[in-house]
Amino acid sequence: MSYGYIFWDLDGTLTDSGEGIINSVVYALKRFGIEAKREELYKFVGPPLFDSFREFCGFSESDVEKAVAYYREYFADRGIFENRVYDGIEEVLTKLKENGRKLYVATSKPAEYTVRILDKFGLSKYFEYVSGSSLDEKDSSKAAIIRRAMEHCEASASEILMVGDRKFDIEGAKKNKIAAAGVLYGYGSRKELEEAGADYIAENAEDLLRIAGC
Repeated sequence: MSYGYIFWDLDGTLTDSGEGIINSVVYALKRFGIEAKREELYKFVGPPLFDSFREFCGFSESDVEKAVAYYREYFADRGIFENRVYDGIEEVLTKLKENGRKLYVATSKPAEYTVRILDKFGLSKYFEYVSGSSLDEKDSSKAAIIRRAMEHCEASASEILMVGDRKFDIEGAKKNKIAAAGVLYGYGSRKELEEAGADYIAENAEDLLRIAGC
C-alpha cells in the first residue's frame, strides 16, 4: 500500500514528552498531598488528561478539574518543553514531504500546546494541519480528533495512515476505518498495539517510510 496522507500522534510518536508530562502530574498530585512513584505515572502519556486523573486516581469531577489546573500550572511554562524529538523523525518527515505525502497531526493534547511544541522544535513546517483538543478536552476522543483531520484533508479513508504509539491511536483509526501503524519506540507495547488492531508495527522511525510506501 501507498498512503498519501499520514496522520501523526504527538506524545510518544513525534516527541518523547514523558519527562514533562510526568513532572506535571507529580506537581499536580503533590497539591493534593499525594506522593506517587514516577514509574507508575507513564500511563498518563497518551490518554486525554481529564480521563487519566479520573481513571487512574479515582478523582471526583471537581477534583479532576483542580488536578488539570494544577498540572497546567507546571506544564504551560516548564513541562511543555521538557521534551525531545525522537531520533530519525525529522529525517522521515523530510523524506515523506519530498515524496509528496501530506502530513497532519492528530493528538489528544490541546491544539494550543501542540502548536507551541511543534514551533519550538522546528516541526511546524512539515504539517498541513493540527487536529488537537480544546483546553477543556471535551472533544478529546482520538476518534473525534482523527475525524476532524479527515474532514480537513478531504481524502478517502483508503489514502490515510494513522501513526501512533498507544492503543488509543489504533482504536481511533479503526473507528474511522483508516489504516493504523503502531510504533514501538514510544510508550505502548507490541501486545497493546496488536490487540488494538494495528495494521503495521514500526520498530523505529525509519520503518514508517516503508509502511507509507516510500
